[in-house]
Amino acid sequence: MLKIEVKPGESIERALKRYKRKYRNTKRLDEIRDRQEFTKKSVEKRKTKKKAQYKEKFLNEQENS
Repeated sequence: MLKIEVKPGESIERALKRYKRKYRNTKRLDEIRDRQEFTKKSVEKRKTKKKAQYKEKFLNEQENS
């Protein structure tokens, strides 16, 4: 459970913004969305391989720059 303490003089909008950021960083919503429908193991593997290839390409481009 996330707890946000409102600091003295801080607006409620600012505290809500901090709460939303913390919630987004926990990636709880992504997990809920992933569980809404079943994905085959082969599709998951393909997705992770594609992501790894993209990351490697991105890092190589940064090194060369």
